[in-house]
Amino acid sequence: MKIGSERQVDGVGIIERWPRPVIDRHDLVFEEFQNVQKSLRNIAIIAHVDHGKTSLVDGLLKQSNVFRDPDTAGDLILDASDLERERGITILSKNASIRFGEIDINIVDTPGHVDFGGEVERVLNMADGCLLVVDAVEGPMPQTRSVLAQALALGLRPVVVINKIDRPASRPEEVVSMVQDLFLELATDTDQLDFPVLYAIAKEGKSGYAPDALQDNLLALLNTIVEHVPAPGGDPEGPFQMLIASLDYDTHRGRIVIGRVRRGRVSVGDTVIHIAPDGTETVEKVSYIAKHVGLGRVAIETAEAGDIIALAGSPGARIGATLTDPAHRDALPAMEIEEPTLSLTFGVNTSPLSGREGKFSTSRQLRERLFRELETNMALRVEPTDQPDVFSVAGRGELHLSILIETMRREGYEFQVSKPEVVTKEIDGKRMEPIEHLYIDTVDEHVGTVTELVGSRRARMLDMVSDNRGSVRLEFSIPTRGLIGLRSAMLNATRGTAMLSSQLTGYEPWQGVITSSRTGALVASEGGQALAFGLLNAQDRGITFVEPGVEVYEGMIVGQHPREGDLPVNVCRGKKLTNMRASSADTHVRLSPPVEMSLEQALDFLGDDELLEVTPKNLRLRKQILGNDDRIKARRRTEGAARR
Repeated sequence: MKIGSERQVDGVGIIERWPRPVIDRHDLVFEEFQNVQKSLRNIAIIAHVDHGKTSLVDGLLKQSNVFRDPDTAGDLILDASDLERERGITILSKNASIRFGEIDINIVDTPGHVDFGGEVERVLNMADGCLLVVDAVEGPMPQTRSVLAQALALGLRPVVVINKIDRPASRPEEVVSMVQDLFLELATDTDQLDFPVLYAIAKEGKSGYAPDALQDNLLALLNTIVEHVPAPGGDPEGPFQMLIASLDYDTHRGRIVIGRVRRGRVSVGDTVIHIAPDGTETVEKVSYIAKHVGLGRVAIETAEAGDIIALAGSPGARIGATLTDPAHRDALPAMEIEEPTLSLTFGVNTSPLSGREGKFSTSRQLRERLFRELETNMALRVEPTDQPDVFSVAGRGELHLSILIETMRREGYEFQVSKPEVVTKEIDGKRMEPIEHLYIDTVDEHVGTVTELVGSRRARMLDMVSDNRGSVRLEFSIPTRGLIGLRSAMLNATRGTAMLSSQLTGYEPWQGVITSSRTGALVASEGGQALAFGLLNAQDRGITFVEPGVEVYEGMIVGQHPREGDLPVNVCRGKKLTNMRASSADTHVRLSPPVEMSLEQALDFLGDDELLEVTPKNLRLRKQILGNDDRIKARRRTEGAARR
């Protein structure tokens, strides 16, 4: 059912559905400036991963006349990139707009995974309210707490949506109580505790004011947004001021900056001052202004306070910079982005197969791409190392870094990366490491397995709560480095029944050595094409990662064996030909299927002396030192230095 046209919805009647909200600082702004845009709402949609945020956005877009035929619009409408669709998660923040009666609603869609918290932190300042989506079974999760704390600190007015109430284990009343406790803990203003609660089945486009009274549309939700979220404030007659929250690129207009006009007006042809986060000022001229309409943009001549716009004419723009009137050069406060917790190195591919599969493989191309990523990826850090063709890259977590690696390889880049390591700090002369609050939801029968697995990674149990229906939630305090490889190990140990999520809580003194369960590698002793006979001999010693016909080189990791230490194997060895055969069985070699690793699994597998070769076509595990004799000499030198 379409509910966005004026024939179906009266703009005045919308306001009368809810009682007038308590006056807060947003309303005081409205009283001070009479020319505010009361027909506009700016709202951010926030949630933990997989709580239904993307489905809810799909429903809002389909039911608001954005598409001629909503039934053909499909799912994951805003998640347009291949990576987002393949992984089923939102990676980048996005903007869209819908029309509801006389009201324009700007939607700021945010990622739900904690590793992409930097995307949330840089766009929340564009909104006046937030739509908090919570799963009716899981309740508030770590990212729920994290993004809600940021939203409330910015003074956003919240609307809570309890989603997926059709699930068999749904417990909406308990979840509402948990959300209320969370608000009591995080609210910065007593008015923030007075929030409306709605219930929804986002996938079916249903919403309502009670779990047992859902409508077949999202009209209740839209009414609540219009009534409860304040119209944007700001002085439309003051000098122009805008904080850059996002960047885009247009082949005709060049760099596009996206942000909310905080004060005044801006028109095409105006001269503005770009104040970078470091205080550097440049003079620029506005050549294009557009506002978001549906999924696209429409060019306009003038924008004023409260508008979320896209603006061209600032070729050197940076996220976090301020655009101001030349006569009033006052910068807005810089964005606060949490520091990264994991790092690895990106280097030029030095394997014998380098340059064969990628379009971009030089150190100059790698450097330019990594530093270009810094323009939009606020949570990333890139620093040079003592090697000119190797760069240190730090991010929020494994997923944050692996998405960057996967994006670059799909763009045609070829490089090699090292094992992820935790980013530590030196505080009062002590080595400090990041600590995470880990949540694990599983079934009762796997509690012992889960506890044993995380216990070996220096985790301390904080709480254990059972729902008396066979499920249990375990909470631990664990070093960030203990999370490396934990997800895949946990899913294997619990046969896919465990769900993990975590939140950075702070820094504590170094927790000690975490014993690795990784065993030795099967390392190719010669280069060439892998043959069935050589792989059969290798499978007598362990599992293999390659199949016949694959090109390998000396020092490439082709498998894993069950004991410690590396084992050289010749997978290119063929069976010697003779005129006689012992039996017909000699003509056939039966091999076990090779183990194929995902990017995250390959990063988890890496040892301290190993690298992952990344190309658009392949992922190859290898030793840092390729020659077997050279590795033995290097190991002896290291052992000798340690004894001295």
